[in-house]
Amino acid sequence: MHIRILGSGAGGGFPQWNCNCRNCAGLRDGTVRATARTQSSIAVSGDGERWVLFNASPDVLAQLRSFPALHSARELRDTAIEAIVLIDGQIDHTTGLYMLREHRKPWPLWCTAPVKEDLSAGNPLFGLLAHYCKLDWNEVPTDASAFEIARVRGLAFSALPLISNAPPYSPHRDHPRAGDNIGVTVTDGASGRKLFYAPGLGEMEPAVWAAMQAADCVLVDGTFWTDDEMIALGASPKRAVQMGHLAQSGPGGMIEWLDRLPAGTRKVLIHINNTNPILDEDSAERALLTAHGIEVAHDGMEIAL
Repeated sequence: MHIRILGSGAGGGFPQWNCNCRNCAGLRDGTVRATARTQSSIAVSGDGERWVLFNASPDVLAQLRSFPALHSARELRDTAIEAIVLIDGQIDHTTGLYMLREHRKPWPLWCTAPVKEDLSAGNPLFGLLAHYCKLDWNEVPTDASAFEIARVRGLAFSALPLISNAPPYSPHRDHPRAGDNIGVTVTDGASGRKLFYAPGLGEMEPAVWAAMQAADCVLVDGTFWTDDEMIALGASPKRAVQMGHLAQSGPGGMIEWLDRLPAGTRKVLIHINNTNPILDEDSAERALLTAHGIEVAHDGMEIAL
C-alpha cells in the first residue's frame, strides 16, 4: 500500500494567513525552525497507479501539482484519482471539490449520509457541483463492514463513527450524530497490512481503540498539544475536545494512548494546528514525541505498508 501525505496541517494551514502566534510569526521571520504545511489530505493506492483521495482541501491544486503520480496522461484530460473519500464535512476537507469541478465525468464520492446531508443543505456543495462535473455519491457504512471502491485495485476499506463534532455551519454542531466524522481502516489485500486514518478524533472509544491496535500504521489527530491551547493563546474560547479533537498531552491524551499500541505500530500525527508547539522542530514538545516514537506528518511524506 502506498500512502502520500498531501497536506498535514489543520484548517488554515501553517502558517495561517492571519495568525501571528509564535509558530506562524517565527516561520515567516525565520526565528522558528519549522516547515510550512497545507491543509490535511492524503492519497492511498494499492498499485501506485490508481489512487483514492481522502479529503479535498482548499489547497488541493497545489497538492496535486506536488505529486506527479496523480498526473496520469492516458488522454487529453485525465487524473489517476479514481475516487474521493470524505472523512467529515469540514470546510478544510471539502472546499477542494470546487477546484476539481473540471472533471470530465461525475466524481465517485464516498461519505456518510450525515455528511451528504450537510453538504446538500448547510453547505450546498452537492447542488453547486451538479452544474459542473456532478458527484456520484456512495454511502460509507459505519458498522465496520468492508467496502470496495471500483477501479481501485487491491484495497479494502471499512469505517467507524468517531466522537468528534459536526462542522460549524451544520445544524447539528455541538449535537453530533454518528457519521459526522469517521475513522477509516484501509487494508492491503495482498499483504493484509492496515492503515488506520482519523484526522479528527475527540474521544477514544473501544471500537476505535481496537481498530488502532489492529493497524500497522495509525495516522491520527495531532491538532492540539493541550486541551486549552486556543484559550491560553486568546485565539478561541473553546477547548480542543469541544472542537472534536483529543489533545496530545495530559492524562488520557493521545500520547498515552499511542504508548499502549503494539511495539511494531508506526505512529504518525496529522492535522496539526498552526498553534501546536510540535511544529517547532527544536521544541521540548517535539523532542517528547520523538522519545515516545511518535512521528509528525509533513507534506510530501510517504508511507509504504
